[in-house]
Amino acid sequence: MRVIAIDGPAGSGKSTIARRLADRLGLEYLDTGAMYRGVTFAALRRGFDPADAEDVARIVGDVALEVTAERVTVDDVDATVEIRGLDVTRAVSLVAANGDVRTEMVRRQRAWASARGGGVIEGRDIGSVVFPDAELKVYLTARPEVRAERRSKEVADLPYETVASDLARRDAFDRGRQASPLSEPTDAIVVDTSDLSVDEIVEALVAKVAP
Repeated sequence: MRVIAIDGPAGSGKSTIARRLADRLGLEYLDTGAMYRGVTFAALRRGFDPADAEDVARIVGDVALEVTAERVTVDDVDATVEIRGLDVTRAVSLVAANGDVRTEMVRRQRAWASARGGGVIEGRDIGSVVFPDAELKVYLTARPEVRAERRSKEVADLPYETVASDLARRDAFDRGRQASPLSEPTDAIVVDTSDLSVDEIVEALVAKVAP
């Protein structure tokens, strides 16, 4: 099984780089963050409080999730747009910190890769927890102001200051959570994407992968 693990905080360029790298390597792509957002969307849609760990843990096993490069379907509802909305964005860290949710999502992520013989998989714990034996582990980062600027362009209805504050809060939460905290795998290639183009980064990573 050929797995390329791409980890890093929000706004570091994971999705763009992972998609492009998957295309270059002829592998499928999985955004694991979309899976956690999907569970968060399901909890909100069913009327549960995402902060209620027990309620969320009870439903995670029966949430129907289909995540592709183009679309995210949750319980047979196209949630591609909704999972990137403000309500989900502000609650997803709570859901992602839930140990029962992470256990179920890791199970599904490993099953996804096994069924496809691997893939380029991005998230926050792919190289450290989900696939510690990945062929290549990459940890992407960028200066906080660069990450906030990128995210503010994605969330056009929020001012830069609000986005920057939310990012800082989420960074602290993700790094401090008990279940699979965001961290740099010791054997990962660390890339600061602040001043590099996507093409430069992808070409450098392709060169690191065995032919």
